[in-house]
Amino acid sequence: MRSRLAARSTRLVLAAAAVTALAATTACGPEDPTENGAAAPTAASTPADDAQGEASSGDSATGGESTSASGSASSGGTGDKGEAGTGDKSGYGQSCGTNDLDFTVTWEAQPISHYLITAKAKSGITCYLDVNTPSVSFGSGAEGVASPVGQGGEDPIKLSGSSVAYAGINVKTTEGEGGKQFEHVIIATTEEDPDPAQVELPDAPTVDKPIVTNWSTKRDETIPRVI
Repeated sequence: MRSRLAARSTRLVLAAAAVTALAATTACGPEDPTENGAAAPTAASTPADDAQGEASSGDSATGGESTSASGSASSGGTGDKGEAGTGDKSGYGQSCGTNDLDFTVTWEAQPISHYLITAKAKSGITCYLDVNTPSVSFGSGAEGVASPVGQGGEDPIKLSGSSVAYAGINVKTTEGEGGKQFEHVIIATTEEDPDPAQVELPDAPTVDKPIVTNWSTKRDETIPRVI
């Protein structure tokens, strides 16, 4: 009899424990987010975070473009400044054209009578006499063209400010009464110069087979001699 009662009591205790456990499971289930996947709301916030990241990325990209534009503007500014710093150097280092120079012609009696050409750069001009011998002629005929004799000469000669260059002319290298009189001489820095200068002579000499020296900064090197 006691054995049956003990076994029955044991069954009752086990049944009660099972009911208690079931009740506990039912009570905990709906409230525990980790048991039924309720952690999903955290995952659902990811798009907002992504959007924020994208916005942040967009801002960064915009900032990059602004920086790039700023850099371009800065580079452009530097370029402009460089060009401005270079300045306008027209007239510097150029070959002397006839219209860059002022010419005078004077009569020199000693040591041999001849005419002296003096060339000087006009105000504000700096140039170089690259061609060693001036082109000199009297009138328009070939007989009035002065032949170079190759005396003196510096190549090139820089003309600027008060600096000058000289060349000497012997207007008559022949004997006798031949020749023509001229009151002007035509001077150019090169034979091809389209704008030669016509300079008045101090008198009206008789010209016949004239000769001309090279340019020089020394007057005594420009005394024309027949060689």
